[in-house]
Amino acid sequence: MLHKTRGIALSYIRYRESSIIAKIYTEAFGIQSYIVNGVRSSRSKANRIALFQPLTLLDLVVYHKNKTDTLHRISEIKCRVPFHSLPFEVVKSSLALFLTEILSKSLREEEENMPLFEFLEDAIGYLDNAESGYENFHIHTLVQLSFYLGFGMETSADLTNELRANHYPASPDAIQRTALQIWLSAPFGVPVALDRPRRLSLLNMLLFFYKIHLDSLGDIKSLDVLHEVLS
Repeated sequence: MLHKTRGIALSYIRYRESSIIAKIYTEAFGIQSYIVNGVRSSRSKANRIALFQPLTLLDLVVYHKNKTDTLHRISEIKCRVPFHSLPFEVVKSSLALFLTEILSKSLREEEENMPLFEFLEDAIGYLDNAESGYENFHIHTLVQLSFYLGFGMETSADLTNELRANHYPASPDAIQRTALQIWLSAPFGVPVALDRPRRLSLLNMLLFFYKIHLDSLGDIKSLDVLHEVLS
């Protein structure tokens, strides 16, 4: 059966000579994998592979045969909101790769979750359009994403308590706690003063917090690149 849905491209792997298997977070079906034939062929129309770059916002018509299938097919695909800057600026593209890796390892539901989908669209739209002041974007996103994944903190003290209970060797200081309290409810773009060492240590605390709740998280390969471009 054919279905229309919005989607967010996460990643893809090569499949056979000219095809890919794309992982896409969809509005209607949650996280799904799709075989896309001929997209890497020299005869492929335009540059269709660009549609599967990290966090590309898509309009899709997809074919789902039954719920037990792990691979589906795409009937129609187009970019819904073209990016202005995200793929072309090194800091933004590094933040996008980091967020993509987090999402690929943490999203497991194969069903509709409209609040989460809209949160991610809002986050991506903010990052693409922001002209400055987005150096804390990844931390702000992690703080609020945890709610949609089912283990969000109510206050900054919750993070401190979980870190101590799991023997993490540090906890947020007063400045970091203030930042956390703001990010728990603030929209993207609200300015928060945080120097680089505090940003780095708080990011490591949040990633440990995620690992407490998500066995699938593992090592974050994009983290080194992110540290480098934000240094």
